[in-house]
Amino acid sequence: MAKPDLDSPYPLSTDQIEGFRRDGYVKLKNVLSPAVLHYYGPIITAETYRLNTMHLPIEQRSTYDKAFLQVGNIWTKNETVKEFCWGKRLARMAAELLGVRGVRMYHDQALYKESGGGVTPWHADQYYWPLSNANTVTAWIPLQAVPQEMGPLAFARGSHRFEAGRELGISDESEERIGRSMKEQNYPLDDSPFDLGEVSFHYGWTFHRAGRNVSNQPRAVMTIIYMDEDIRLVEPTTKAREGDRAVFASDVEVGQVMNGRMTPVIYRAA
Repeated sequence: MAKPDLDSPYPLSTDQIEGFRRDGYVKLKNVLSPAVLHYYGPIITAETYRLNTMHLPIEQRSTYDKAFLQVGNIWTKNETVKEFCWGKRLARMAAELLGVRGVRMYHDQALYKESGGGVTPWHADQYYWPLSNANTVTAWIPLQAVPQEMGPLAFARGSHRFEAGRELGISDESEERIGRSMKEQNYPLDDSPFDLGEVSFHYGWTFHRAGRNVSNQPRAVMTIIYMDEDIRLVEPTTKAREGDRAVFASDVEVGQVMNGRMTPVIYRAA
């Protein structure tokens, strides 16, 4: 049986691209077919639970660890997950949204919010990344529909241009301080559900959060982070960024293009 299609182009309209750049994110319907999700979803889920190292009961965890089970670099451990992460469709979309010739994969990350899982506090992903510019985007890929009760990803529209709070990692403090700033600055909140096959893309500096999962099912989500193929490594200035450099760019010199073994080019326009 032929494997489901991960490579054919998804036509992005000018309005969708302009909306992404204006709002800092875009949600797009029918990006992945039910066949793709049915084929790859169970494999990603199985690998997430196999590789998960968090086994404390939810009530004994930190705010960060209550938010989700988090497993990264699954593509390096399973060939089928690698196929999914190296798919050209999502990578081409990332390049077109960013307006760059090509994109590298920075890394993958499964984010499984268990039944009873807590909020994902307000944050911006690029806080963790020692990268030279803002040409970065996270594809948030639910492996099932995400109704309100599961805690869909929620975006502060336009917040990628707001710099206060970028020094905060995921924490109770980030939830309180960034949340207050978003209200004071009147950034609209989009916490709408995700349909099956719907995928969102958001800039590395877009502030976002997610609510609790009050359903009786886990919220299974895969993420792939893409970056401009010409982006460079900068000197890590925090422990979080030092940790990212050690995992994802140990073979890249500061100031050089992120052309390491962990950060392959996934798509380049012809």
